[in-house]
Amino acid sequence: MSAVAEKTSYTPEDLLRMPDGKGYELVDGALVERHRQGEEGGAPMGFVADLIAGELLFLLKAHLASRPLGWVFQVSSGGFQGFPGSPKRVRKPDVAFVAYGRFPGEVVPPGYANLAPDLAAEIVSPNDLYEEVDQKIEEYLRAGVRLVWIISPQNRTVRIYRANGASASAREDDGLEGEDVVPGFRCLVRELFPLAPQPGPASNGAPA
Repeated sequence: MSAVAEKTSYTPEDLLRMPDGKGYELVDGALVERHRQGEEGGAPMGFVADLIAGELLFLLKAHLASRPLGWVFQVSSGGFQGFPGSPKRVRKPDVAFVAYGRFPGEVVPPGYANLAPDLAAEIVSPNDLYEEVDQKIEEYLRAGVRLVWIISPQNRTVRIYRANGASASAREDDGLEGEDVVPGFRCLVRELFPLAPQPGPASNGAPA
């Protein structure tokens, strides 16, 4: 990205103007790659992250269709800037939920939201550094995020972090719940990791 070579410190407005800014977050003015590729060009998450985020978005939207509790986003161009004392910080969780009543006038803002979401879900890459993921979790919780889901496609697990400091791990056959943040929401962890459809029995050419 040519803009990276031109500047060493960026503002949230700079990030919005970048044609390929969707792939980056901003931490104290520095660009940070989402779903990092690794030092030796390892494959980025790409479609895998998009697929999982899409499944989670679908499940949350289906739940909210009958229980209007708030907004759910698959974050790409936008992001959250609600980190006290850090005006040059923008985070882009893969999926986020914001309860009704939190956006002024109940209007979704253009650009970035100057608040922390109630729920932040992150899909981790095998190249993501543990320290960076841990830092992001701490940032979310300090900013007021009430529930954080760290989704690992490699292990097919979800790590759950709560505002009260409690944490838990959920495996494929465990339930994932919205708790008091998205009341009534529940899915199985394995629903986030859909398998390709399996071929049916071989046809003999006869009509069904």
